[in-house]
Amino acid sequence: MEIKKIGVIGAGMMGAEIALCFEMAGYETVLADIKMEFAQNGRNKQEAILAKRVAKGKLTEEEKCAILERVTVTADNHDLADCDLIFEAVLENVDVKQGVFRELDQICKPETIFASNTSAISITKLASAVQKGRAFVGTHFNSPASVMKLVEVVSGNQTTQETADTVYDLLASIGKEPIRVKDVVGFALNRMFHIFYGEAMRLVEEGVCSPEDVDKCCVYGLGHPVGICKLLDQLGHDLNLSVDKILFDAYGDRFRPSPVLQRFVDSGELGRKTGKGFYEYDKK
Repeated sequence: MEIKKIGVIGAGMMGAEIALCFEMAGYETVLADIKMEFAQNGRNKQEAILAKRVAKGKLTEEEKCAILERVTVTADNHDLADCDLIFEAVLENVDVKQGVFRELDQICKPETIFASNTSAISITKLASAVQKGRAFVGTHFNSPASVMKLVEVVSGNQTTQETADTVYDLLASIGKEPIRVKDVVGFALNRMFHIFYGEAMRLVEEGVCSPEDVDKCCVYGLGHPVGICKLLDQLGHDLNLSVDKILFDAYGDRFRPSPVLQRFVDSGELGRKTGKGFYEYDKK
């Protein structure tokens, strides 16, 4: 089917950036959340990202305005009814995600494709919330979604080849680098990533080196664009810890949750979004 209008439900940083990817590619989008305030905050995040590009000369003010005109914000999921493809980007919780899809299944046209942006949850399990025959696929964007090219396209038991191909080709057409992944816990990227950062957290926990020096190892030794501790701050320690627990339940001790992250979560220091994690940030 031809994709003309994109919906995104969940206007946090990930959802806002997923929507922005398509707005920049010329698609009309609808960005939804449970409150209008949250949806508007998502649009504000988009505007801030684009403003930085204008300041760097990568975009004109006119182009920025044209991109933002392509998004409609809403707190009413019925405004997603005529979307051809809807990305879900809500909390990394099975019950919450399935609840969203049950509602959308009653609202949207039968041919609408549903895509869950999940870090580790089974696509087959999420798809069980909708009617049999509904086009359903997993799409794990890499953060920050408006910059990073990798997107895992995950096929569950319900996903047809046509659905997977449609979403894969669409992502490639907007400049992403999609890969096909089987529906296993953690998919591909997070299984590699969480093993890597788990060892980095052990270095910090054991006092082998400071978070700052761990980050220097990443940047100056491994050629990463950002250190792992700064990246974990950006992603949010609550999300990182929840994915650790999912992986631990599935695969055992190699994914044992980090005590370092547990202490951050227990103290409410979740990283950039709260103003403090491994580093301190201006919450504004």
